[in-house]
Amino acid sequence: MDPDRVMNGLEKELNSALKSMSKTKDINEKEVYSRIIKNLCESQGVFLQLASKMMPFDFDDELEEDDFPDEGIPF
Repeated sequence: MDPDRVMNGLEKELNSALKSMSKTKDINEKEVYSRIIKNLCESQGVFLQLASKMMPFDFDDELEEDDFPDEGIPF
């Protein structure tokens, strides 16, 4: 999964939903678009939180046991 493609896809869908919402006059349709926009924004937030948690790790180097905190993994 390419992070750039994911973010670009979410951005494209978000822009499309915003444009569609601005063009509609019906309040019920506006509500539907607002829910779509909210879900897309939350998806971006989840993706960005995951990316920020992974930033400290340099995946180009060989990983060592000290790179991961001991969280009581049972194996």
